[in-house]
Order: sequence, then structure tokens, then C-alpha cells
Amino acid sequence: MSTTQHDEHIMRDLSKPKTLWEYVRLFFSGFAMGAADVVPGVSGGTMAFILGIYETLIDAIKSFNLQAVKLAVGMKFGELLNDHIPIRFLIALGMGILTAVFTLAALLEGALDSSPTLVFAFFAGLIVASIIAVGAKVKWSVGAVVALILGAVVAFVIVGMDSLGDQFGHTPPVLFVSGMIAICAMILPGISGSFILLILGQYDFVLGAVKDRDLVSIISVGLGAVLGIVIFSRILSWLLKHYENVTIAVLVGFMAGSLRLIVHRMLNAVTEVDGQQIWSSIELDGGMIAMVIVLGIIGFVLVTLIDHAQSRSNPVFRLLGRS
Repeated sequence: MSTTQHDEHIMRDLSKPKTLWEYVRLFFSGFAMGAADVVPGVSGGTMAFILGIYETLIDAIKSFNLQAVKLAVGMKFGELLNDHIPIRFLIALGMGILTAVFTLAALLEGALDSSPTLVFAFFAGLIVASIIAVGAKVKWSVGAVVALILGAVVAFVIVGMDSLGDQFGHTPPVLFVSGMIAICAMILPGISGSFILLILGQYDFVLGAVKDRDLVSIISVGLGAVLGIVIFSRILSWLLKHYENVTIAVLVGFMAGSLRLIVHRMLNAVTEVDGQQIWSSIELDGGMIAMVIVLGIIGFVLVTLIDHAQSRSNPVFRLLGRS
């Protein structure tokens, strides 16, 4: 049996786990995906690639189709859950994702409150490395370059405007829409759902909601995510199939332009005056600047190592002459 056939065999088995080890593997794969997507800059899709479950995950998402609706309406739940939808795969993976989200949310919220500059320095390193890693996968052409520039300009302008959270707050409908948009990033290697929530002005609030077990907010985001992944996964799949280079180039530009928000949050602090948020610049001393640089490098190295583990062709490693 060839390596490719062996890998495909493993992936088919994982869609219908039977042994305790397979369930444990899926749980910790989900935990790795959830941990990645809690942090802006690292994609859960990248982790799924590395752990060998990406295609199985996409197939599982696509199983929520018209045939699934017909089986549900016909009350053929045995056939629906045992044959059509890989429910055991999704439950094991989902439990891992949720465990990571609930475990890490409180930690990150505390870090954002106490040391936002250092946290966003780390995020900056993650995102810069993601830009390089994902950009290396594009077959660059005039069209791809134009798409990159347009994506960067649009993102740069958008993150400079009032976010969705600033304009409409954090009501259940707004959180529902935010969840729909953010979940798309989770299945794309290179850009994370939490980064989208950050751009939409919902990241801090959602972290707090998870930490405080705010069920209304959590359910609103979750329902939006479920609908978004069912609808948009097909759109994204079609775009990647027919316009892969342009689509990825737009994503790279989007990440690059959105760095404006990361830098702003890194160098500015917010205080509330008479119920209004006022941003003011932070003065960094020599020690803080050193910490910013170190954390940025750590974030950069982390994503670079993760990408190289998956692709064996990360551009930074190629530049260093290592495989």
C-alpha cells in the first residue's frame, strides 16, 4: 500500500471512529483546532491539515445537504446519523474544539486586560508568518497581485472604520451574523475565525461571554456559525475550486491590510470616559520594546513551524536551506 493510499485509509476510518484511540485522536485534534482558532492569526484549518483530518472535516460539513433534510423530514434518523452524517466524528472533534475554547478563553481575556500590548505583539508575529506561509502557496500572476492589493486596501479601510461591534453593539442578531462570517475562516488554512471576530469588534466580547458562560451570546454566535459553515463552506469550496489563486491572494491581502488593527491595538490603550471609549497611545520603554520583539518572534516562529510541519515547503525554511 502506498503512502497516499495509507493516508486515505486512515482518513476514511476517522470519519467513523471505532476504537478508543481513534476517539482520543479526534478529541485532541479538535482541541488543537479550537486552541488555534481562539488565537487571532492561527487557523484551525491549518491544524486540520497537519493532523490529517481536513478532507474528512470538509466532507462532514458537506453532508449537511438536501439529502440530509429529506432523511430528517422522513424521520429516517438511523440512516441520517449512521450512514449519511459522520456524527461520531463530529461529536468527538466538536468536544475537543469546545473544550479548548472554554479552557483558553478565560486565560486570553485576562491577558488582554493586563498586557494587551504584549498579547497583540504575539498576534502580530502569528499573522505576519501566516501571510508569508499562505502567500507562498499562490501562483503569482497579474490577476493575483491585483487581488492581493484590492484585498489589502479593502481590509485596511474596513479596520479603520467603526467595527460591527462599535456600530451595532453585541446584540444576539449581531453576534449571529458575526458567527456566520467568522466560521468560514476556521475551515480555511491561513486565516482564523478569531481574527475575523477581532476585525468585527466582537473578539473581546465573545471571549468574555465564553468565560462568564453567557449562554445567550454563546448560542447566538454558535447558531450563526452552524448556518455559516453549512452555507459558506460550499461557496468557499466553489471559489477555491475555480479561482483558487485569486481567492487565496485576496485572503493574503486581507490579512496584510488588517495588520493595521493589530498594530493599533498593540500601541494604544482604551479607557472609558463618560461611557465613551477613548484611545490613547502607550509609551513603551526599552524593556517593553524588547518584550514586544521577543513575543512577535515567538509568534512568527510558531506559525512557521506549524506550516512547515504540514507543507514541508515553508518559504522561511527554504530560505534557510532546510527541509
